[in-house]
Amino acid sequence: LHAPLPGPGGRLLVGSEGQYRASLRWVSSRTEALVKHLRSNSVKLLLSSVKQEEEVIYYAKLHGVSVVECLSSEEMALISEITGVSPYAPFGDNVHGEITESAAAAFCQPLLLGSERCVHIGFTSVCAFQPHCLILCGPVDSVNEQHAAALQGAFTMLQQLFKTVDQ
Repeated sequence: LHAPLPGPGGRLLVGSEGQYRASLRWVSSRTEALVKHLRSNSVKLLLSSVKQEEEVIYYAKLHGVSVVECLSSEEMALISEITGVSPYAPFGDNVHGEITESAAAAFCQPLLLGSERCVHIGFTSVCAFQPHCLILCGPVDSVNEQHAAALQGAFTMLQQLFKTVDQ
């Protein structure tokens, strides 16, 4: 959500420290405006495949939006499949564009599994598949990693099954 100063494929030419500070203020005000826009559209939870900038986290907390970061591409694809929602990507100055896709979550709770911080989210499915919860805890990290790898394979298989069933 935090716009990079130069933008995709561009360069930022700064003639003075004042211009640089003005650019940083623009990015900050754009970030806050975007978070406000999300909140005004009843968005209370933001799921992200990347780690968000501290400024995004700050404005999200300030405006009552929770952020879950660093979701894998498999997790994002499964969430998209279950909810029918495509990822949201604001572009340029257009931070007030209509948010046409959002999903209802019945609940969202932090979850601590050993030393891992996780999140437990209950989505309302828009397809025949009804989500279920499965939490595996092993006695040591290596066992957890083996289970996680097996689950990642299962998620990939479920994605393929969805594609086959839809066709």
